[in-house]
Amino acid sequence: MKQSNLLTNLLTKLFTALAVSAGLLISATAWSQVKLSPVVPPKTQSSAQVVNSIIVVVNDEVITRQELNEQIRVVEMSLKKQGTPLPDRAALQKQLLERMIIDRAQMQLAKENGMRVDDVMLDRTMLRLAEQNKMSLQEFRNQIEREGTSYAKFREEIRDDILKQRIREREVDSKIQVSETEIDNYLAADASNKTAKQELNLAHILISIPEKASAEQIAARRQRAEEVIGKLRSGADFGKTAVTYSDSSEALKGGDIGWREQDRLPQLFVDAISKVKVGEYSDIVRSPNGFHIVKVNGKRAANDSKAAAAEQQSRARHILLKVSQIVTLEEARQKLLDFKKKIEAKEATFEDLAKAHSADGSASKGGDLGWLYPNTTLPEFEQAMDKLAINQISEPVVTQFGVHLIQVTERKTDELSKDRQRMAARQAVRERKSDEALQDWLREIRDRAYVDFRLEEK
Repeated sequence: MKQSNLLTNLLTKLFTALAVSAGLLISATAWSQVKLSPVVPPKTQSSAQVVNSIIVVVNDEVITRQELNEQIRVVEMSLKKQGTPLPDRAALQKQLLERMIIDRAQMQLAKENGMRVDDVMLDRTMLRLAEQNKMSLQEFRNQIEREGTSYAKFREEIRDDILKQRIREREVDSKIQVSETEIDNYLAADASNKTAKQELNLAHILISIPEKASAEQIAARRQRAEEVIGKLRSGADFGKTAVTYSDSSEALKGGDIGWREQDRLPQLFVDAISKVKVGEYSDIVRSPNGFHIVKVNGKRAANDSKAAAAEQQSRARHILLKVSQIVTLEEARQKLLDFKKKIEAKEATFEDLAKAHSADGSASKGGDLGWLYPNTTLPEFEQAMDKLAINQISEPVVTQFGVHLIQVTERKTDELSKDRQRMAARQAVRERKSDEALQDWLREIRDRAYVDFRLEEK
């Protein structure tokens, strides 16, 4: 990653989804009475009052024109970086403001439910972001500020993203139900599928349908979808069109969904693009949420069925140091680096240091975690563990539990048991359902929120 694009890359990830994503669902009538004048940066002191004016009230909080300006700056940076032509400024403002409304409603709901992210957890997250970009925390901070955003503001945006993720997990993910029949059907379809599995890179435009829509409303939204696909057929850029017209949570990324395994995508999408070539898009398809147009940006082979029928297990051990007001993140990291040096110099054993210092239930066993299946530990832990050779010791790894030193002592590959196959199938079905469930929930909280537009024509 080029450092000059660090902030753009990070915020692009955060808008998706962190680790960090923001939802966007524009109702069919949300903007019917609203005219938003273009937002321009202040040129003189006399314009400051206009830039900082209140433009929307969301329940008991406000969104200011200055906040909207900043979001426009960030999204335009992201679109330019990915090569997506910038849409009409008024259309971009409408999309952004609607997303900001939904974000604010999510944050309010999280706080109403007593959710909070303390500074210790936030510090761990910031360090993980720095490490993922191969920087020290200070280098990471310097780069963010060079790109025009204060570090303090960026920290608070990360805090908000963590809160939004937590409330979504509680309100959406935890409520998705997968029946045994659905698992049986998934496994049967997988067994009968003779074609090689694929990973697909898709983009998406959604023209949403309001909840309990009338026949007239559905017809109007269908007409809107026809207008959008007409623009595409006339040569309009898909990404620019998605930013301008799409009601999906990926709209401000040009509709980009990214790479996903085929069996983790909604079946509607898979069916829609079954005969679509790379670079082309589907016809309009209907779901309960609305009308969709799906573009294929890329295809590649996934793991074959034989490889997927077996999985690698790692036997690992670790030393965990917890971070607190007394022990800082840097102090914990340095202590683990000292442990690593002692082990490699044969001045101490991993087992003895784990027994003496690890703040984990595995300490009495020398840090031994036993045999670990894929996707059974935290992503940061598993990614670091998978990169290790046998008996190699990791660098300090930061997770929500603290800082870890990891060592893999053995590896093996076993055929998947029936229980593991069903577990994997359950997860795949859940992922298929999650997008639609999230969109339904975002639409629900948007409809529930009190929103007062206070836009002024200038």
